[in-house]
Amino acid sequence: MLLSLSFHFDYYPLLLVATVAWLTPVLLSLLRLRKVPSVIVEIVFGYLLGHFVLTNHAAGSFHILEFLALSGFIFLMFLSGLEIDVDQIIASFPKRKLNYSRFVANPLFVGIAHFLIAILMAYGATLLLAKMIDIPHVWYFALIMGTTSVGIVLPVLKGRGELSMRFGQMILIAAALADILSIILFTFTAFIIKNGFKIELLYILILFVVFYVFYLMGSRVKRVTFLKRLAFQLSHAASQIRVRGSIVMILAFVVLSQYIGEEIVLLGAFLSGLILSTLLHKERSVLMIKLDGMGYGFFIPIFFIMVGMQFDPRALLEFDRSLVGFLGLLLLTLFLIKIIPSLLWVRVFGRKKAMAAGFLMSSRLSLIIAASAIGLQLGVITPGINASFILMAVLTCLFSPVIFNWINPVKLSAGTKTLIVGGSSTGVLLARRMNVHGKRVVIIEKDKFRFQEIKSKGLLAVRGDGADGTIYKKLGLTSENYVVVETGNDEKNYEIASFLRNELLHERIIMRACKMPCVEKLNRLGVEPVDLHGVMATAIENLILRPTTYHDLVESFENYSVEEVAVTSKEVDGRHLKEIAFHSGAILMMITRDKSSFIPHGETYLRQGDLLHVFGTQTALEDVRKKVS
Repeated sequence: MLLSLSFHFDYYPLLLVATVAWLTPVLLSLLRLRKVPSVIVEIVFGYLLGHFVLTNHAAGSFHILEFLALSGFIFLMFLSGLEIDVDQIIASFPKRKLNYSRFVANPLFVGIAHFLIAILMAYGATLLLAKMIDIPHVWYFALIMGTTSVGIVLPVLKGRGELSMRFGQMILIAAALADILSIILFTFTAFIIKNGFKIELLYILILFVVFYVFYLMGSRVKRVTFLKRLAFQLSHAASQIRVRGSIVMILAFVVLSQYIGEEIVLLGAFLSGLILSTLLHKERSVLMIKLDGMGYGFFIPIFFIMVGMQFDPRALLEFDRSLVGFLGLLLLTLFLIKIIPSLLWVRVFGRKKAMAAGFLMSSRLSLIIAASAIGLQLGVITPGINASFILMAVLTCLFSPVIFNWINPVKLSAGTKTLIVGGSSTGVLLARRMNVHGKRVVIIEKDKFRFQEIKSKGLLAVRGDGADGTIYKKLGLTSENYVVVETGNDEKNYEIASFLRNELLHERIIMRACKMPCVEKLNRLGVEPVDLHGVMATAIENLILRPTTYHDLVESFENYSVEEVAVTSKEVDGRHLKEIAFHSGAILMMITRDKSSFIPHGETYLRQGDLLHVFGTQTALEDVRKKVS
């Protein structure tokens, strides 16, 4: 068979769609509307494109757009699975006998309870709504209402610096569980609606068996030194072997799902992302950046633009005079079924924060649109209901984060944090890298325009002078907080460092030094200097002596961290290391005791006051902290 390249294909619709996808983030940036989800604008632009620009275009020109939109939907479900941190969910399994206090403090159990209560409330609310309008399938409608969007919850918590805090972890795990359980229930429900309650329903379990097989294979393959070296070499060449492997895995699950039933594709794509999440630690991988680029850079915007193009507001006329009442009641219900279950957190975080969490959990985006579209194809969702859910996705994505931030405003003075004095490019890069680790960072910037620019990037910042003591009082500076002085001006840096050390008697100060006399000067002052020449020499040395290790650590710095964990628990005092079940993702490299350091082994015992130097994933490090602190 010869390859036929025909240039008669009409690329004009694809050009317009690609232009809209490119123009959307540009406009949001220029209009300083970065907190508005871009998908909402893409849906709006898609509607304008489909109803006012491409009205007279031949239907055949849209075939490629429909294929790309379907690919975008599959990619969206894949990346939704990739957003789930399985390690955090596993780490939430209880290790002691449960009582009510431990139940509401356990992210896993309270997350499951939150979802079940929301679904039961959604079902009851659907029965009431069915008296107002015709709902062909009450249970499927209720499932759609019970969804949540991790894609909205995650960036909101991350931007506030709450991702590593207990409050943020509770919300994130609850949202992740809602996604997982919703997709599983959608899959079984859709299969039963289409095929009836038959023995073939068990075929869906094949996907979970394949999921487990892929997980076992991936866990073993990534430990093979030869394959790791080969993957590293090929991932930095034109082959991009890791990206290609990810695409193969997605398609393997999608094709298998299609053989079982078309309505299973959603679950298959999601499970392929979940596998990669268990193997890679999702948002912290270079591979994740590349997959994000493919998905959100091309395929996914086409999906949402096509949703807008196919959105027909005339479908809402099926509700006749009950339209306004139905939409208002539906919106209210979508909030209530998430807010009321969130009252489970009142005992742990208080009423105000629990209510705020409920509003954030009310945000819905990709899953509600996808589930509604599938329901429309199955005939259990009417065109009017489908249009209503698209409107609800837009409204909840707009209102939920705003109400969450209003009820629970960011308190810059609260919690453990790092202060960066100066919004230089180095300071901003450091803040971003620290945020990736889940660490809270506040930038102090004097210049008005630079301050606004930093805020627009989603970073925590306060406008003020680093040489003014009131700013540190406002931020609640404590002896535990590190202060990094990086204004971009050496003289100004030294002035601020001197003020912090001499006037405020602060000890944890870090400042860069370009020359040896400056290093000595900072040492005398009691400030930790960062010798730029020394750092550069060390980096070059590592590139020459241990290039593979250096690249692995630098390019996946967000995967793993080295942290110092202090032993404060009396329960581990005097116990041998081999007696403590540390997380498998953590390696204890060194112990510092009485100003001397040594490499530990199984017979080494721990003492209160020991400083453990631990290398591992964020989840593993958190597990170590819980066991020894």
